[in-house]
Amino acid sequence: MRTPLTITAKAYAIMPFVWSVGIIIGPAIGGYFATPASNFPDTILDNDLFRKFPYLLPNLICTGLMLISIVAGWLCLVETHPDMQPWSSPEDLKVTSAVTPLMATQGSSTMPAVDLRQESYGTFNTISEEEDEEEWLVKPDGTSVDDAPEQSWFTRRVMMLMIALGIFTYHSMTYDHLMPIFFQDERIPIGHETIANASSPFGNVYGSFAGGLGLTIQQCGVILAFNGIIALFVQAVVFPLAASWLGVWRTFVLVTILHPIAYFIVPFLALLPENLLYPGIYTSFTIRNVLSILDYPLLLILIKEASPSPLSLGKINGLAASTGAACRTVASPLAGLLYGIGDKVEFTALAWWASALVAVIGALQVTMIGQAKGHHLQHHVRPVFLPVDAAERARRRKSSVVRIRVQGEPGDSGCGTEEEGAFASRVYGRQASGT
Repeated sequence: MRTPLTITAKAYAIMPFVWSVGIIIGPAIGGYFATPASNFPDTILDNDLFRKFPYLLPNLICTGLMLISIVAGWLCLVETHPDMQPWSSPEDLKVTSAVTPLMATQGSSTMPAVDLRQESYGTFNTISEEEDEEEWLVKPDGTSVDDAPEQSWFTRRVMMLMIALGIFTYHSMTYDHLMPIFFQDERIPIGHETIANASSPFGNVYGSFAGGLGLTIQQCGVILAFNGIIALFVQAVVFPLAASWLGVWRTFVLVTILHPIAYFIVPFLALLPENLLYPGIYTSFTIRNVLSILDYPLLLILIKEASPSPLSLGKINGLAASTGAACRTVASPLAGLLYGIGDKVEFTALAWWASALVAVIGALQVTMIGQAKGHHLQHHVRPVFLPVDAAERARRRKSSVVRIRVQGEPGDSGCGTEEEGAFASRVYGRQASGT
């Protein structure tokens, strides 16, 4: 029998897949329909409006898709929040378990937002948790004790993982920001007459570090669409195989240490001949996707494991979301500023290698986190396409060990037999629901 928690887990696993499909379709639409007056001459699209506003058509298409989503949501979706449903009464609201949704955590524009309370972590693979332990301090009648000592949630490990999340979010966002700019920037070979002085010793007849790749908007759209296909494959196949083989912590350390490579190699694409440019671009994308797509969910898993209590997940998730949002806010303008400076001094590799330097800092910082030992919560990643053995089935039957301390007189629970039975039924009922 499927429970609401099972259905919710499957729904959260679908969202990253849909996000990946959107990453494939979105750039294809944007690249194909941009500048329609020149791409579709002698057609209805070749008019003064689209000549004056060359990017209007793809934006109109996106607006239409959003309008369809709004209408579909209004007509087909049912309100699920108990407080918002027409049948809700004041008595219902007293016993509702509805909570305000947490701010979602997101690594970059190419990664879907996730909620640490769920078990998908932005992936659509099977991630199971070992048994969890909680301790409740209750009164003899079963109600919670309001003055129970609050456990500190902002531990050193949580702080270090938040710093790692901020570093990763920053350099990952700079990649997403710089990539289309670098692809469309003019390709300038060494010795070109527009270069007053060769500011970089790197270059040849095909290109130099003074410019970009000189691709068209349509070429960029196709390339970014294929990048979405690569990301989908990495997320569905490479991530679960690597994480199940090496484990969460070792995989996280490995991809974090290797992450600077993804930024360091990008400027060298300008030095490739035409027949090797596309293989070089897709190789660069593959390296980046493997490192980035593996790094982000593993980092979220480690943050959840570092939580001292499930009751702290709300605060930790909010801090993670705020950290990611702050780093995404400063990443794009700083990356653009560095690229502009690099363009003036004829060294556009400056922005890419600055991001590589930030990734190096992240690789050094990961050594200060250290692997958690003896923690009660551990995650296991298993590919969905591999058969499930008996040990994995037992692990997936997640159970919560709840230790209950009753505040009362020594040796006296304060409850009669019937009251104890009622209280026990409430406790076991909560355990069965998976909370």
